[in-house]
Amino acid sequence: MSENMKNKNSILHVQNIPVAIVSEKSNDFISLTDIAKYRNNAEPFSVINNWMRNRSSIEFIGLWETLYNPDFKPLDFERFKTDVNTTSQNVG
Repeated sequence: MSENMKNKNSILHVQNIPVAIVSEKSNDFISLTDIAKYRNNAEPFSVINNWMRNRSSIEFIGLWETLYNPDFKPLDFERFKTDVNTTSQNVG
């Protein structure tokens, strides 16, 4: 494997929170879990769960997929978006 094909890991410190960054080829991936630890260090998954139920987050994901995923299936996503909105209205 050539040097530029290997994964590289690094840490970015944001407000004293270490956030992992993985670089793969020409893509960088930032740890959402590490970012969520800013709000709830003990249970960052709950922060992510709440974020994923947010209508704006779901719409952002749909737009991102439309722009960058050639295999994206908008009709399947619409069903998912409807299910998420119905579920989030029944929670809590």
